[in-house]
Amino acid sequence: MPELKRLHVSHAPAVLAFELVNRGYFAASVSDRGDDFFARFTDRYHALLAEQEAGICAFYALITEDGSVLGRFNLVDIEGHTAELGYRVAQHVAGRGVATATVRELCQLAAAQHGLRTLRAATARQNVASQKVLAKTGFVPVGPAHPAHLGGKPGTWYQRDLVLQPYSVILPGDRPREGRGHH
Repeated sequence: MPELKRLHVSHAPAVLAFELVNRGYFAASVSDRGDDFFARFTDRYHALLAEQEAGICAFYALITEDGSVLGRFNLVDIEGHTAELGYRVAQHVAGRGVATATVRELCQLAAAQHGLRTLRAATARQNVASQKVLAKTGFVPVGPAHPAHLGGKPGTWYQRDLVLQPYSVILPGDRPREGRGHH
């Protein structure tokens, strides 16, 4: 069963493989990271880990038993009990509930481990899958997102107020197994 883990230096090769294998798929709904991202991946990865260490961001990867990455889930610009959520999942698990289950889990971690009270997320208008994930996980539209924030694409900001749960709200069966899902 995949596990959501805080990004670590040892995850770098699997994260790079995830980004490369899914590059075309991601570029269809979000701006392409560009060749420079891949050429300077190691430097950029270490910069992300430094931001995480400083408490500015918290980066997570959904890791399978064999060490491969199924998705990335990030809390960026952590400030004043608020952060921006970003996520992407591998094409071969898209549409199977993986993003929804993991965003739910991350919302709990955001409150419990990072002291966050509000999460915001922006998604492009044409990214219907991401809009569905946000709606299913308690985010509501709060206004337009500037195209510059979404690689030149018009979109919407979503927001969710977090409530720290005394017990985990992730129930058995909440996280679908790879290869199974909702259609």
